[in-house]
Amino acid sequence: MKTLAGLLIILFLSNTVYAQSSGKMISGVVRDASNEVLPGSTVRLLKAMDSTMVTGEVTDGNGKFQFINLENNTYLLAITSLGNNDFVSALLTISDVQHTIVLPAIILLPAKSVELKEITVKAKKPLIEQDIDKTIVNVEAMISSATSNTMEVLEKTPGISVNSNGDISLNGRSGVMVLIDGRSTYMSGQDLAAYLKSLPGGLLDKIELIDNPSAKYDAAGNAVINIRLKKNRAGGFTGSVSKGLTQGKYARSNDALNLNYSQKKVNLFANLGYNYEKNYSLDIYDRRFYNASSQLISTVDLVNDQVYKNKGLNGNFGLDFAATPKTTFGLIFNLNRTNRDGIFEYNSKNSNADRLLELRGSGSTEGGDTRTNAGLNLNMLHKFNASGRELSADVNYLHYITKGNQTLQNLTFNQDEALINRTDFVYVTPSDINIYTAKADYVHPLKNKGRIEAGFKSSLIHDDNVFDFYNVKNGTQVMDNGNSNHFKYQENINAVYLNGQKSWKRLGAQLGLRVENTQIEGNQLGNEEVAGSKFTKNYTGFFSSAFVSYKLDDNGKNTFVLMAVRRISRPNYQLLNPFVFQRDQYTYSSGNPDINPQYQNRLELKYQHKQILNMGLSYNKFTNTILPATLIVDSIFLNRPDNIKGGYMLLLNTSVNSQVTKWWYTNTTLRLSRVGIRGISQGASLDFDTNIARLELNNYFTLTKTISAEFGGYYASRDFAAQAVTKGMYILNASIQKRIWDGKGSIRISVNDIFHSWVYHNRSISLFQSEYFQTNETDTQRIGIAFTYRFGKETFARKRRHNDNASDDEKGRL
Repeated sequence: MKTLAGLLIILFLSNTVYAQSSGKMISGVVRDASNEVLPGSTVRLLKAMDSTMVTGEVTDGNGKFQFINLENNTYLLAITSLGNNDFVSALLTISDVQHTIVLPAIILLPAKSVELKEITVKAKKPLIEQDIDKTIVNVEAMISSATSNTMEVLEKTPGISVNSNGDISLNGRSGVMVLIDGRSTYMSGQDLAAYLKSLPGGLLDKIELIDNPSAKYDAAGNAVINIRLKKNRAGGFTGSVSKGLTQGKYARSNDALNLNYSQKKVNLFANLGYNYEKNYSLDIYDRRFYNASSQLISTVDLVNDQVYKNKGLNGNFGLDFAATPKTTFGLIFNLNRTNRDGIFEYNSKNSNADRLLELRGSGSTEGGDTRTNAGLNLNMLHKFNASGRELSADVNYLHYITKGNQTLQNLTFNQDEALINRTDFVYVTPSDINIYTAKADYVHPLKNKGRIEAGFKSSLIHDDNVFDFYNVKNGTQVMDNGNSNHFKYQENINAVYLNGQKSWKRLGAQLGLRVENTQIEGNQLGNEEVAGSKFTKNYTGFFSSAFVSYKLDDNGKNTFVLMAVRRISRPNYQLLNPFVFQRDQYTYSSGNPDINPQYQNRLELKYQHKQILNMGLSYNKFTNTILPATLIVDSIFLNRPDNIKGGYMLLLNTSVNSQVTKWWYTNTTLRLSRVGIRGISQGASLDFDTNIARLELNNYFTLTKTISAEFGGYYASRDFAAQAVTKGMYILNASIQKRIWDGKGSIRISVNDIFHSWVYHNRSISLFQSEYFQTNETDTQRIGIAFTYRFGKETFARKRRHNDNASDDEKGRL
């Protein structure tokens, strides 16, 4: 830490001393057509010979700029200012004869206002943009986005897959960190899925897919998915509204309103969304149990039928204030409130080895929860000059409150259908989570296409979970202390990083190191019947990253990149919580306070040919792998996370973008991998390898100037997660769009899962003296219609870059 702080001080002082020295100079003042000074204008000094940038400045409060200590050469000035046309000067020569050039006032002419219908044509973006370090998906170009929620948009995004539990993976890598505007959602698994389902697709601007994050990013997560919400940085008042309706077995709606007002020093934006979803989930299980001689001794057949409703309200409000031409302050407040309720019913048959019925069970769970998530962010960005030297900082506070209540009933019958047992009980599960984060990032450009980045981040999380268990007898609730629990969790992570980059004509290099210290304290409070317990953990990790790129040609049309990174996957807070939850009479789940982080080392070679071809070959080595294991107790399945020795993944990922004709564009992604796991879990040995393939094909058609369409889908071969293998399956989707009112409005119709083919068929592997077969289906076959309208007049494009929030790494672990 002292070394890093010293480096920052040296960099700052060296730049300051340099700026105070004198020498050959070019200076001037920038004014508008009314002869008013223009503070905050960007002035770049270019070499006249090849237009390479020497340095840059931002005009001060009086519109003035100054370049000093110049070498003998011939220069150009390039000036840009919000709301005005760009300006390029005549040749300016500095020599031993001409030491100083003081320019007369430079007058910039105003830019014309542009109607939104013109922007629609000129600013049209492709669905996919390939960079060497990330892939950008422009959601607005996805026709079906207006009838979808965010989870459904992700499912249709090339490279992303979502399993039946709502777990998200990117290019075959699970444990992905999901960010919203650079801020983590602080959720994972089904909690994250519920939140993303409450977020209408009409609020999304783009999705950034980052396979190999640099040291600037938190070390957690095997990859990063950054979801950017709409923020129109155009001047004046602009906005858009969308209404989407879909019908499958049940109806859904996705509504979004995006507003932006920008004038001079102030930029205001707001995103409002409402989502209603009614859905079902049907699970059919065939469980089989064996003795030590592998002879069948009993079976359990289960049918679980769940119908639930979600209502989600989202609000995101922000303010940017340009206090000076070089310094901008920002304020962001977001609120998400989700109500979820439903009924879960099950029927079971317990049979002997001859499949003769011994017991029959049935039961139900009714209830739901209300989640209120609020966040406040303060951020600052100071640009020292236009050459890229800048300092950003932000602090963040998040408060998550959940109130859950469920009523459960279990009935057991004998072979003669006589009731032999009945249990009724109630779960009350409130939780209160407070998250505090702060971070700062400094960027210092060096001469000859180099730069250094450094920063720190600190986060503190307090998680308070209560699980009150009540037995219900004769309509009266009686507290059961033996099954009740109260779990408190505290986590403090402090991190620093240093990242250096250097570019030559064709060669580029980047080296980074991030150091993170994690301190954890868990406290399971006791009561009259259960003894309390505590655990603490303290560990420090060093996470390096290295990138070397080489351009095969001067234009960079063909580029190779070799990357090596080290990552960590910390168990989310719920995985450490020892509460035991019942799903049905034969299925329970709990956390494991003894679980430890998983580590990954990755080496990847990537090749990119323009925006057409992107190929990557990587080897991923996992140690201390976190596995959602299954423990068998009599006929009961207890799902509980565990650590095993490790695993590996060899991955070849290929993406091709092709403009077949002027009206037909395709994106094809093929992922081939070899995956294996090694270790022992719950008494069962895990030694499993398999080949996995996934093919995604999407077609985009421009039928007329106002009509466009999409048709595509994907095929997934057999896959495996933890102790289960999934059979291959496919899905096909189609959409069509008609633009109206000079491009300001649009009507979209979409059909998802045309043949209702996206049905999971799973079978277990390496369970102790047991196995199961499962089928799962949900309401994926739907038809939808959406209307979108843009309004307002844009005057200029704001250049303000919104900082990533300090909470960009803890949310994904809630």
